[in-house]
Formats: sequence, C-alpha cells, structure tokens
Amino acid sequence: MSRLIFLLATMLFLDGYAFVALRAWLSRYPRKIRLAGYVVYWSLTAAALAFLLANVFDWNDNWPRDLQTYGRAGVFILYFSKVPIVLFLLIDELRRAFGWVVNRLSPVTERDTGRSRFLSQAALMAGGVPLVTLTYGMVRNAYRYRRFAADVPVENLPAGLEGLRIVQISDMHSGSWTRTTPLYDAVEMINREEGDLVVFTGDLVNNRAEEMLPYVDIFKEVRGKYGVYSILGNHDYGDYVDWEDEAARVANLEQLYDIHARLGWDLLRDEHRKIDINGHRLGLIGIENWSAVMRFPKYGNLEKAAAGTDDCDCKVLLSHDPTSWDALVRPDFPDIDLTLSGHTHGFQFGVEIPGFRWSPSQYIYEQWAGLYRQGRQSLYVNRGLGFLGYPGRVGILPEVTVLTLRRA
Repeated sequence: MSRLIFLLATMLFLDGYAFVALRAWLSRYPRKIRLAGYVVYWSLTAAALAFLLANVFDWNDNWPRDLQTYGRAGVFILYFSKVPIVLFLLIDELRRAFGWVVNRLSPVTERDTGRSRFLSQAALMAGGVPLVTLTYGMVRNAYRYRRFAADVPVENLPAGLEGLRIVQISDMHSGSWTRTTPLYDAVEMINREEGDLVVFTGDLVNNRAEEMLPYVDIFKEVRGKYGVYSILGNHDYGDYVDWEDEAARVANLEQLYDIHARLGWDLLRDEHRKIDINGHRLGLIGIENWSAVMRFPKYGNLEKAAAGTDDCDCKVLLSHDPTSWDALVRPDFPDIDLTLSGHTHGFQFGVEIPGFRWSPSQYIYEQWAGLYRQGRQSLYVNRGLGFLGYPGRVGILPEVTVLTLRRA
C-alpha cells in the first residue's frame, strides 16, 4: 500500500506541475477555451488514475485485452511526457528563486519573479516530443516490418555452403499482439526470401502458451528449404507467472512444446541437427535460455547441445540471449562460427540512420542489434518481430533478418 501511495503522490505531483505550464500557455486565450483545455487535461488525468487503480485492485480482469494493452501504454505515454515539462518548470523555479534573493539583497535592482511564459511554452513543447513520437510509434510502427540483410564471413567455409541463406526472426511476444492482418504480411515477407533455413530465436509468448494459439494457423505457413528451427527464450518458460502449483507451470511448458510442433518448427532444447547441404554438413545447435545477467535464467547446456558436431563443416548456434556470446560461446566454443540471438528488442526505441545509431539498449548490452564479429566468430542480434510492454516502436523497427554465409 505504501508503494501505491508513493506512486499516486508522484503522479499527482507531475499532474499539478504540468498543469501550471498548461495554464500559463492558455492564459492569453478566451475563458471558454481555457476551461475546455482544463477539462480535457483533468479528464485525461482522472482516466489515467482510474485505470491505474483498476489494475492495482484487479477490477479489469474482464476487460478486453486491447483495452488493457493500449490503456497501459496511454498511461505510460501521458506521464512520461509530463516529466520534461516538470524539468523545465523546475528551471523556471530556480530562476524565480534567484530573482527573489537578488530583490532582497539589492535595493536598486528589481528582478521579475513571475513565471516565465517562454519557459512554460518550452516545457509544453518538450513534453509534446515524447507524446507525439511514442503515440506515432504505437500507431504506425508496431507492425512496420523491416528487412535487414548481412553477409556473414566464415573461415574455411566449403564451396557447397557458400551463399547459404538463413532467415531469422525472434521475440514474437504473441501475447502483446492486438492485430492479425499485419502478421500475414510478416509471413509473406519471410517466405519471399526463400531461405535455406528459417530460425526463430526465442520468446514466442509473453508468459503463457495459450497466447500463441490464435496465431498458429498464420505462422505454420513459414517455410524454409531445409526446415524451420526454433529455441526458447526467457519469457517462454512461464517464470514470470505466479502459477497455482508446479504442475500448472509444467503443463504450460508442455503446451508450448506442442505449439512448436503444430507450427512445424523443430524445437532445439540443448541439442543439434546435422543438415546435409550440397554434400557438406551444417551443424545447427540450439540451447535453452542462457544469460550472463543474473535476473535471467541459465537453463542452457551448450556442451551437451554441441556434443557430436565435430564433423560439421560449419556451426551455427541459436541462443536467445546475446550475453551468452561473450560469456560462454567465445571463451569455450571457438569453433562455433555464427551465433544468432534476440532478446534485446533494440529497446524498441532509438535512432538508426546511415553512419549513426543509438539506443538505450547499448547501455545494457554490449551487443544489442545487428552483426558483430570477434576473431573468426560472428554474432547477429535480431531486433524482434513483436513488442513487449510498450505496444510500439520508435526508430527501432520490427525485423526480418536475411543472413548469407560467405567464405572469409
């Protein structure tokens, strides 16, 4: 309860301070316009607080999933947008306090200690930036799939594997989807690449296997010349659900295994497949989730998964969490040529333009999106096909990856 009181107090503080900027900006307009602005502002605030309380006290159990998803996003965007407004107004408070002190100390100089209209307007503009961009990212970018392609150099790659195309998708988080029509476009985009292999690198669901059931018939159409292969991600185990007992958790996991089978995807759980291609052998290895970050599980056993692959001409590892590359793969398995990961989503927020890219994800993960290479080994981190939490993307778009093996 104390946390709830603190949260509500913080929200009301942001509400009150942001209203100061709004009131200053509306001060030059007629009374009716000012009142209309006040009503809209406080109505949105009241709706946000009511939605929060409904979540806290479980009054929303029977609400449509779309309403819950976009309601949470709306509350987040609303209050995230008020933070820069408050920061600008605090600058104004410092200016006013300085003026007040000068007026007390100097009998000659009289500084204006009224609220700055300029800073109030600047505050509203600063708050408008996240409001507009996050709303746009939710409305426009959640299903705006983008093709990323890269050539992957592999030392001693046999001629028969030169040009092998691997199509990678990751982090579908089907429990977050609110639309189905764009998903058909995603499958068409995947199949249009005519990949030799299609791989999925974990997080099929948010928490429960049943989240994927409405989409099985869509994604079972994904095709790869030599098959479609998959692994589990940290969200797939149901570790973030308070199950009634262990049997319920196990049943959920068994259902998820069955869904992979219904999709026609070969789920690799600390195991490998040797795939004969043009007279050569590709070793495809898949492990359970393994993370170097303490809060994520270390279920995977790469030694077990890779055992028996010594006769393979090229080795590709599917490992959901990219931190496994520096912590596990590179130190102990130097013969793995390429590791494919996901997990980061690229934070679903950032900037990617030719010659420059930035995302908050880079402060958490050394490898957060795209192709990385150290020595003879490569890692590709997929930005994810879906989304989690915030139902959208800003700058970091959902991804279908096409990787082509090339002789180094």
